Amino acid sequence: MPHTRRLAALLAAAAPLAAPLARPLAAQTADRVTLRGRDVAVYDPAGRVRLVAGDGADVTVEVTRGGRDAARLRVQTADDGRALVVVPPDGADLVYPALGRWSRTTVRLRRDGTFDDRGGGGGMFSRDGLTVRGTGDGTEAWADLVVSVPRGARVAVHVGAGAAEASNVDGDLTFRLQAAEARTERTRGRLLVDAGSGAVRVRDAEGDAVTLDTGSGAVEVQGVRAGRLRIDTGSGSARGADVTADRLEFDAGSGSARFERVRARTVRLDTGSGSVDVELLDDVDELRADTGSGGVTLRVPATLGAALDVDTGSGSIQVDGPVTDVTRRERDHLTGRLGDGRGRVVIDTGSGGVRLLRGR
Repeated sequence: MPHTRRLAALLAAAAPLAAPLARPLAAQTADRVTLRGRDVAVYDPAGRVRLVAGDGADVTVEVTRGGRDAARLRVQTADDGRALVVVPPDGADLVYPALGRWSRTTVRLRRDGTFDDRGGGGGMFSRDGLTVRGTGDGTEAWADLVVSVPRGARVAVHVGAGAAEASNVDGDLTFRLQAAEARTERTRGRLLVDAGSGAVRVRDAEGDAVTLDTGSGAVEVQGVRAGRLRIDTGSGSARGADVTADRLEFDAGSGSARFERVRARTVRLDTGSGSVDVELLDDVDELRADTGSGGVTLRVPATLGAALDVDTGSGSIQVDGPVTDVTRRERDHLTGRLGDGRGRVVIDTGSGGVRLLRGR
């Protein structure tokens, strides 16, 4: 019994010392951080960032670390508390299995752990480049973030490798991604997605401007209502449906585009190589389509009125319905008028046929 009492006394004395050691260990697996102001940013070199609607007045971030070396990641704030930064250990590469077995990317970190998309952020204030790979030697660690966004806030998300998502958020969102995919649904407000590589999918978005830019990766949109919808891909196709915009723009180095059920006053489509297929539900003020190599198909309402100018380097021209006031009709060139001629349709292909199909 005396030995039992002495052991109990020793354990009781050690408890206050053990507790402080346990708290940092727990903090390495989950944190909750409140950011200052309503114009904030988060930086995550590897992991998945998910934006959800927030109930309170502030932007809060829940951080969950993963991987066998999760405890080596630090979470800190920058920019006077307006930014949350996940900081890897100095001199260590990160292993993030979700990136894929043979995949890797390099993130150029600033000294405070922040970075720009596509490896930017170097210069005199930079640290050495951080390599994130799917397998191999290095620190196996990543951080998944859940960002609660109150209505009207502005949030910029920076991800080196992983993914970024948003659902049911009413605010201005910016995604700057390096080797990461993006997915949004039911968002209200300005939306900008700039991805180095990775697919971009946007569903049910409404705002003054929706801008989707990817170096390599496909873009899919559905149910977008915007003052301006701009899609820019270095190499990657674009598909869209149920788009309503004052201005629709698509620009690709190489990649095809197909848009169904479009209502837009101005449409600009430009691709170095790739076909274009667009279905219009209403008249347009102006539509211009330019392909280096690739055919163009326009599906338009029977009531469309526009001055028409079609030029193909090599390829046939097919126009359903009457074309009046024809000033030039050749195998590779046609100018004339559709309906009342109030709008303007200009199509130019280096190689590829043109079809203008009119509905009933």
